[in-house]
Amino acid sequence: MISKTLLSFAVGILVSLASTLNAVAEDGPAKRLFGSQSLPSLGAPQSTGFYAKGCLAGGVALPVDGPAWQVMRLSRNRNWGHPHMIALLERLARDASAKDGWPGLLVGDISQPRGGPMLTGHASHQVGLDADIWLTPMPKRRFTNQERETVEAKSMLQGDTLFVDPDKWSASRTALLKRAASYPEVERIFVHPGIKKKLCDSVQGDRSWLNKVRPYWGHYYHFHVRIKCQPGSPECKAQEPTGTDDGCGKPLAWWFTDEPWKKAPPPKNPVKPKVMMLSDLPKLCAQILNAPGPKSVEEVTLGVGAKVPQASTDTSQDFPEDVPVPGQKP
Repeated sequence: MISKTLLSFAVGILVSLASTLNAVAEDGPAKRLFGSQSLPSLGAPQSTGFYAKGCLAGGVALPVDGPAWQVMRLSRNRNWGHPHMIALLERLARDASAKDGWPGLLVGDISQPRGGPMLTGHASHQVGLDADIWLTPMPKRRFTNQERETVEAKSMLQGDTLFVDPDKWSASRTALLKRAASYPEVERIFVHPGIKKKLCDSVQGDRSWLNKVRPYWGHYYHFHVRIKCQPGSPECKAQEPTGTDDGCGKPLAWWFTDEPWKKAPPPKNPVKPKVMMLSDLPKLCAQILNAPGPKSVEEVTLGVGAKVPQASTDTSQDFPEDVPVPGQKP
């Protein structure tokens, strides 16, 4: 007859083995697991891990329409972020409209509801502290949902060059970037090297804010705002400080050599790219992925989106040709 102690020990082993098997079974490609989440986890907001390897708890949504912004590419469901990130975007939209004459923000990707790797696109945007903003001003009307999927942002570059087209750039775009950089929580703003050079060549007076504007591949039709790790996120991994230099010297000159644009030679022995698994992320991300969520988007949408009329069916984009800053002649 099996003793109660032995039976209890055997049951314990089976339970432990079952838990291990379940944990293994639940592991999988992180981008698929996080990309399938339609709502955030409930609880206190917390960014876990690094901007390009982490997740987000307690995320909130930016309303798809506000008094000075519209969210684009709604089908991606990427208008989620840390509450401080969403509040910053709403503040930037209002400030830029009231103080800089910018008609309104067209907001691209922020993060997925629970952060994490995305099925397509970005390597970063994983912890709710990144956001893309188009350099195309918001039109005078509301886009239809279909238009938000198909309207293209305008490149600021001159043809296939690395340089900004002077007919596309405007003082108002410089003012918008300066406004974004003025907030203490903003740590970096990524732009195309050509845009950084344009700023370096044209900004007069106070140039300290240029330190936050960093050149990077892409970003010729939008800029990328990144804020610091926020309080209440002990496992958020910060980047190195940007220093105090305006970034207009040798580091910028490097971008106008051949080196950054050379294609890497194909490897002699091709290796299948490694897929980031859930188990590769910080351990807390598995809990965030499986945590309960709200009943609806409305419960976790930050702020009050302005009540606006139904989107126009007019297919013309009605973008301002240029947007003057206050006091600037059109």
